[in-house]
Amino acid sequence: MQLRWSHAVLRVRELETMLAFYTGLLGFRVSDRGPLAPPGPPGATPGDGPELVFLTQVANEHHQLAMIVARGAEEATSLEHMAFRVDSIAEVKEMLRRVREDPRIADGQPVTHGNAVSLYFKDPEGNGIEVFCDTPWHVRQPVLMFWNPEHTDEQILDEIRQHIERAPEFQPLEVYQAKQARRLNAD
Repeated sequence: MQLRWSHAVLRVRELETMLAFYTGLLGFRVSDRGPLAPPGPPGATPGDGPELVFLTQVANEHHQLAMIVARGAEEATSLEHMAFRVDSIAEVKEMLRRVREDPRIADGQPVTHGNAVSLYFKDPEGNGIEVFCDTPWHVRQPVLMFWNPEHTDEQILDEIRQHIERAPEFQPLEVYQAKQARRLNAD
């Protein structure tokens, strides 16, 4: 299994200041934003969790960087997690198996954002890691729900699709990426 770098998520104190810096000086564009909701059953609505903002510069990445308003004054670091892409659900399941067998780290959390099948866990020093594969769809973010690693890959995708197919901006991934390319190249 090969892990490929995907994105980082930062915990921030002053969201608008950070957004102005990353969109102004560095040229990122906001691809999505909204309140983070706890995982819920299909059809659950977003809650009043902290705001999450997604930023990108390339059409084939929904986000290269994300920010969540969740950094306390006592926290020295702003890293929420770093993410690595793999090619298949089978590889995400394999990583979950490895995580659960490793006594140095806590149990992994299998979640989906609709556009990805993900596993979240922490390394031995508490740094967050996400290992994920893409689904064939885009859906407005944030989305958060659990997936069952005991189900087949096809069952997992069917359950995700049932959860998100009526959600805002649900569309095939390639349609979304083409729209993003036009939007990003408009400047």
